[in-house]
Amino acid sequence: MCRVPRRVMVDLRPLRVSRDFRRMWGGWALAQVGQSMAAVAVGIQVYDITGSSFAVGMIGLAAFFPLVFFGLYGGSISDTHDRRKVALWSAIGLWACTLMLVVQALTSLNQVWLLYLVIAAQSAFFAVNNPARSAIVPRLIEPALLPAANALSSLTFGIGFMVGPVLSGLVIDAFGLTATYSIDAILFTAAIYGVVRLPSIAPEAEPHRAGWAAVWDGLRFLSSRRNLLMTFIVDLCAMVLAQPRALFPALAATTFGGGARTVGILAAAPALGSVLAGVLSGWLGTVRRQGLMVVLMVCGYGASVALFGLTHILTWAVLFLALTGAFDMVSAVFRSTILQVATPDELRGRLQGVFLVVVAGGPRLGDAVVGTTAGLFGEQAAIVIGGVACIVATVAFTLRNRGFARYDARHPVA
Repeated sequence: MCRVPRRVMVDLRPLRVSRDFRRMWGGWALAQVGQSMAAVAVGIQVYDITGSSFAVGMIGLAAFFPLVFFGLYGGSISDTHDRRKVALWSAIGLWACTLMLVVQALTSLNQVWLLYLVIAAQSAFFAVNNPARSAIVPRLIEPALLPAANALSSLTFGIGFMVGPVLSGLVIDAFGLTATYSIDAILFTAAIYGVVRLPSIAPEAEPHRAGWAAVWDGLRFLSSRRNLLMTFIVDLCAMVLAQPRALFPALAATTFGGGARTVGILAAAPALGSVLAGVLSGWLGTVRRQGLMVVLMVCGYGASVALFGLTHILTWAVLFLALTGAFDMVSAVFRSTILQVATPDELRGRLQGVFLVVVAGGPRLGDAVVGTTAGLFGEQAAIVIGGVACIVATVAFTLRNRGFARYDARHPVA
């Protein structure tokens, strides 16, 4: 029987060496399943109410502006206050937003503006929570194990986005939206538990005063570090120009046939690729040219998106979407590692805030972009255009910043 070499399999050492990381990781693994279920449910609910891909794309826009504002400001808060407390209170806010989704579904309000409002509030709390949790990880895990820890975190998100959408489609078909949102509310309590058990994690340096002046300090640091800046730029090329998820409800109803279950399958496919890449992520710790690897992965992502836009067969669509998830997972691991290693602790919260704006805000802006493009050219043409644009933009920026492709993990230069 053929065995996969151990050095290729996911590195579990971060879970063994840090009990606190293990609890936080496990809690968010469960919460991510519920959150991805709710995300699919909101898209389906908006499409059922309006019958418009544009309206579904506007979910991303509703989330984008709070994400930008609170992502930047929330990073400043994480560099000023106990990061455990910041993560805990913002997690409670996220849980409250989920309960609001339960109530509106239970009472059959079916108001698109209300859904947009809840998503905006949820985005704001997430924008404060994520930088705090990300800035905590380097305090729990030694630098040599950060690629493995980031791979495990990506695996968590992958599992959530793989299992959650499929479960969401099944639960919506069988029990309705209220049950789907209720499962999210129950599972999210695990995330709160994982943060509650953390020790106090105050910033190592003398705290600065939270505010926009501190945010600008972080942005000035970033603007002067070309390799760090490139990690954000190339991810924006992928997430803004080539993000097809807002079109899944329309594609399920027209190109591929089917309802909520088909939407769930399409939404889960990238996560399937992400999980497989995560399981086989042991080799990531041996890569020195991490910048070059990011560029190659983003180009592979764009090519896979374009191929997805060309197919009319569901099986091939799932395969190409799975490839996008695998490429994105590897890219995310190295982008996170470069950021964590090359950023001083006193700036990690602010830079993680910027990272969140790009990683989470980019796809939401991408939802609006692809929804608008689909309104002009049709769903499949919009996807192909986005994939090609992603590759062209990534190559162009890399040629202008050649040092990023030469970034060496053993001699990191921000």
